Amino acid sequence: MKERTPLHVSLHAAIADRRDDLIALTQDLIRIPTLNPPGDNYREICDYLDRRLSASGFDTQLIRAFGAPGDSDKYPRWNIVARRDGARTGECVHFNSHIDVVDVGKGWTTDPFGGELKDGKIYGRGACDMKGGLAASIIAAEAFLAVVPDWAGAIEISGTADEESGGFGGVAYLAEKGHFANVHHVIIPEPLNVDRICLGHRGVWWAEIETHGEIAHGSMPFLGDCAVRHMGAVMHEMEETLFPALALKHTAMPVVPEGAKQSTLNINSLHGGQAEISRAETGLPSPCVPDSARMVLDRRFLIEESIEEVMGEIQGVLDRVSARRPTFSYDMREMMRVLPSMTDQNSPVVQTVSRAISDTLGRDPQYVVSPGTYDQKHIDRIGKLKNCIAYGPGILDLAHKPDEYVGVEEMMQSAEVMALSLAELLVDR
Repeated sequence: MKERTPLHVSLHAAIADRRDDLIALTQDLIRIPTLNPPGDNYREICDYLDRRLSASGFDTQLIRAFGAPGDSDKYPRWNIVARRDGARTGECVHFNSHIDVVDVGKGWTTDPFGGELKDGKIYGRGACDMKGGLAASIIAAEAFLAVVPDWAGAIEISGTADEESGGFGGVAYLAEKGHFANVHHVIIPEPLNVDRICLGHRGVWWAEIETHGEIAHGSMPFLGDCAVRHMGAVMHEMEETLFPALALKHTAMPVVPEGAKQSTLNINSLHGGQAEISRAETGLPSPCVPDSARMVLDRRFLIEESIEEVMGEIQGVLDRVSARRPTFSYDMREMMRVLPSMTDQNSPVVQTVSRAISDTLGRDPQYVVSPGTYDQKHIDRIGKLKNCIAYGPGILDLAHKPDEYVGVEEMMQSAEVMALSLAELLVDR
């Protein structure tokens, strides 16, 4: 490891002094259960961040994404954007973190919203994905401000809604309103490991297929037409032709983990027939031939594939089933599309963070691409800003799992990398 500059030494010490604060901040954020769906406690966490960042000299805005998918008076989609300007004009560095977390699920041995600190790890839903990253970016900015009183440009920190369900009530809304028009560098502290720089993500196409039938008495199914059997034929065709074809498609993108270097398809949900009876009820379903079955598809695709090719493959499955089944009838509805995104490895933010990782950890970073999308898609496509990466603490494989955690040491290291990046981008040389 090369010798640290006096500025790096000072930043390292400032972050070390804030270790307990970093732990407490992360715990506080975890203890606000911002579950999505439905969108709980968004205003509460934004108010918390408002108090914290205002006390550090940031000007803050609380922004509700009126009319965005999911926004309602019961579950308003609140976001916070905080900005602090330097002594002179210069470039703007923006740290963006999502405030929402996914469902808890089963299998936890710790309180999902307890923020327990054990053996150098903080446990809880959203610990690594991505409240630990949000906390690390705040500590990085505060340490930088304490050490460097004279700097040029601006620092922005945002906490945004709904990344886990597409980001349309968060970053997409902000981008549509022009909030990234004067931003030059974006760092998204997603959990990709402290020695990795994530350049982008695969594409995603979500669609719902509904097969149709005719209702009849379940004791006389020959008088009806079973939509579930039609859907079974669709699934069989996928197994026979589509899944093998996808397994042969590979990318030159540095996607992690290894299995995501190929095209993938997940059947996200499947339902046919009557609505399921609650487990609290004791009645039995009525005997009916199902006249509807619905499947939601989650297709992840590569930068080498076009969206037309992706959609055409699913259409081909339906066409082949239709040719074999005289009464086959269906509807297909697109739910979401996101094109693949990948920042140039030679872009300013990539090279700056790369040098900061090398100087902090004593090794060169690994450049990766995420298997799933995150809010870079909106900064790229709507905000028209290519100079964007994901970099933050945490292990990607822990996201959405029981006993999710983030390591304190990894948060400290990533905060140092972020603070050092601010120093390179905002301090006159």
